[in-house]
Amino acid sequence: MSSVKLQLHDKGNHVVMDNGIARVTLSKPDGIVTGIEYNGIDNLLEVLNEEVNRGYWDLVWGGSGTAGGFDVIKGTNFEVIMKNEEQVELSFTRKWDPSLEGKAVPLNIDKRFVMLSGSSGFYTYAIYEHLKEWPAFSLAETRIAFKLRKEKFHYMAVTEDRQRFMPLPDDRLPDRGQALAYPEAVLLVNPIEPQFKGEVDDKYQYSCENKDITVHGWICTEQPSVGFWLITPSHEYRTGGPQKQNLTSHVGPTALAVFMSAHYTGEDLVPKFSEGEAWKKVFGPVFVYLNSSTDDDNDPLWLWKDAKSQMNVETESWPYSFPASDDYLKAEQRGNVVGRLLVQDRYVDKDFIAATRGYVGLAVPGAAGSWQRECKDYQFWTRTDEEGFLYISGIRPGQYNLYAWVPGFIGDYKYDDIITITQGCYIYVEDLVYQPPRNGETLWEIGFPDRSAAEFYVPDPNPKYINKLYKNHPDRFRQYGLWERYAELYPDKDLVYVVGSSDYRKDWFYAQVTRKKDNKTYQGTTWQIKFELKNIDQSHSYTLRVAIASATFSELQIRVNDANTIPLFTSGLIGRDNSIARHGIHGLYWLFNVEVAVAKLVEGENTLFLTQPRSTSPFQGIMYDYIRFEAPS
Repeated sequence: MSSVKLQLHDKGNHVVMDNGIARVTLSKPDGIVTGIEYNGIDNLLEVLNEEVNRGYWDLVWGGSGTAGGFDVIKGTNFEVIMKNEEQVELSFTRKWDPSLEGKAVPLNIDKRFVMLSGSSGFYTYAIYEHLKEWPAFSLAETRIAFKLRKEKFHYMAVTEDRQRFMPLPDDRLPDRGQALAYPEAVLLVNPIEPQFKGEVDDKYQYSCENKDITVHGWICTEQPSVGFWLITPSHEYRTGGPQKQNLTSHVGPTALAVFMSAHYTGEDLVPKFSEGEAWKKVFGPVFVYLNSSTDDDNDPLWLWKDAKSQMNVETESWPYSFPASDDYLKAEQRGNVVGRLLVQDRYVDKDFIAATRGYVGLAVPGAAGSWQRECKDYQFWTRTDEEGFLYISGIRPGQYNLYAWVPGFIGDYKYDDIITITQGCYIYVEDLVYQPPRNGETLWEIGFPDRSAAEFYVPDPNPKYINKLYKNHPDRFRQYGLWERYAELYPDKDLVYVVGSSDYRKDWFYAQVTRKKDNKTYQGTTWQIKFELKNIDQSHSYTLRVAIASATFSELQIRVNDANTIPLFTSGLIGRDNSIARHGIHGLYWLFNVEVAVAKLVEGENTLFLTQPRSTSPFQGIMYDYIRFEAPS
């Protein structure tokens, strides 16, 4: 630990925080991180970029759908909030007034940067505020971005099994890279380093679910090695729940902390604020952690392991005690919920079933499942233990519903009572019982209900479009162009699945996509499920449960035993999550419960026809999570 005292230097147009371990330079009053000096390197950030394009908060606002104006947030006022031997906290604020209408997002924004004595890095957080009398607006995205020096940072680590040496940003330029079906994907045809030739680079291949975005970043492998890491100790300020997916790190070298976005969800996760609606939210703090190895231990993986250890330290320290803003609530100002979740499904077990590793969270009151589209306030999630017990700590005071879903069971649970969190409270909600949708015994099922299509058949990629990281990898679905393999496997006829002999791991394609007819047009597809019925119950209807893991400008039509009749069920146009194009394997969850009248069924072989007719793009389609056919009660 350095013996240098924590110092703050005012350089006129810049201000420098220095604790003897790192020196962080910020423009004044903009609040842009222009330099990070560490371990003998004068600047970890890309010095070839303009200062405004190195380390910054940004947002996308005001447009329709997921579009809008891109705004690198620049402060107009600078203030030293705290300066002592233990902590420096700086504030860069931008106030809104009616003269800015149409020119700037109607928010007061206070960006904070904190450096602690003896800390190898710095923290940043921000407070956004919309007053009631201000205009309506939408907020499609907000995040922090850091652009690192491309000649130094070549090794990227996103998770334990998703890390590699990366191409250079120059490899994506037109003379070195060939644009593919959408602009984020580039085939490297003439990269600077030949080892990357023939690979696809696509930032969406490195997306993560919120629950897994804890630490990620880059390593400079020059002697001695240096690591740059973004550590997110809490997900309470992120939108969309634990499975919402966001970008992390990608070619640049770029490291992102994304708080709010429409990726893998579409417009459903774009909050729209009306005139007369007051709103305030704290995003962060996020810890920018810097580490280095000695000459004797220059293993880049040591830096990753150390960053993971630091992530555990930060997580255990949450809620932090040091932020000076009154809007950031400390541990003693928050409350806690303790309880147990059980599942009751008499067709699985006559006794109560422990909700093992279930997802349980507090979010704004709403309908069951509404949490996955909630995008304005805080959410507090945990996972139950093997016995279904849950503990959620550090909850901000307010009124919430308790929501849950349990892998292995369909649907969403909601505790009907409003839970009011007060300062210092411990609320016990033991023996919550979720009764998932069920009418009768399972006659047949396809897949496993976990809100993902990962268990289905994910084909090998086209050898021309490989990302080497995902060869023989559990996340093989992240390879580019897999949607095109469907037409190669089924050139003339669509998928037919025979209950009892087909295996969904081999015979159920991971996505029901369109089929390319020629170079410009596509056609919808109809999949068939064939199954035997004996001793049909003539007095009651049967039930088909269809859980969907992703939908993109698609429609599900269901017919029984006649492919040309009026659909028994249609979803109408659903979904904008674009997970097929962005290798997400899931987006938003949908559950459809379809009553199948006895008159539609026959003794012997029956056929279900699942049609997705919308067909103007290769990326329209459905990813199924789970399908179940139930006997009458």
